[in-house]
Amino acid sequence: MPHHIELAKENVTLCPQRALFWPRQQTLFIADAHFGKAATFRARGVFVPHGTTADNLLRLDHLIDTWQAQRIVFLGDFFHAREAQNSATLAALLTWRSRHRAVTLSLVAGNHDQHAGPPPSELDIELLGDAATLGPFALRHHPHEVAGHYVLCGHLHPGYRLSGRAHESAHVPCFWLKQSVGILPAFGAFTGAMTVSAAKGERIFLAGPDRVREVKRTVALV
Repeated sequence: MPHHIELAKENVTLCPQRALFWPRQQTLFIADAHFGKAATFRARGVFVPHGTTADNLLRLDHLIDTWQAQRIVFLGDFFHAREAQNSATLAALLTWRSRHRAVTLSLVAGNHDQHAGPPPSELDIELLGDAATLGPFALRHHPHEVAGHYVLCGHLHPGYRLSGRAHESAHVPCFWLKQSVGILPAFGAFTGAMTVSAAKGERIFLAGPDRVREVKRTVALV
């Protein structure tokens, strides 16, 4: 189940699929998709499983259908590297795009985008440079404060460490919401994560797989 909260005096929804939805603008915010990361690793001689791009696109389909989104803003690192723009990944993206031509796609540049190069024009993605604003939100890739705006960003791939009674543990992607900066979990299915904890005035929401749950106290596996 999603979780509804208020940010910058706006109602927003934190989705288990690791996206933030802004209903008033029918806009999805997604950080760190890293399309083609697994393909990049394979191109460099590292064996990793296939299917991560398909998983990412299925979750995008679900988000668009569930929320009737009219716009998706990618908060940096759309492609993982230049090798990510291989024929199979591009074919999958173009097929997906053909089903969602009515959805506006925008991209705030991240550090990986600088090396991967811009998406092909056929994907019809609006390039916003490395900074943009939309209503009360400043859209960035890196988590830096912006005076007068609440920042939505990614880059850090935040995750929260859960522990169990038998000393088992799990690392769960999370939304890390500070007082003026909101760091979204990495959307990509094949990404690492940085373990975070909440300081005073901050909130952490665990993302999925099927619900978003706020960390109110020490959370244990059951």
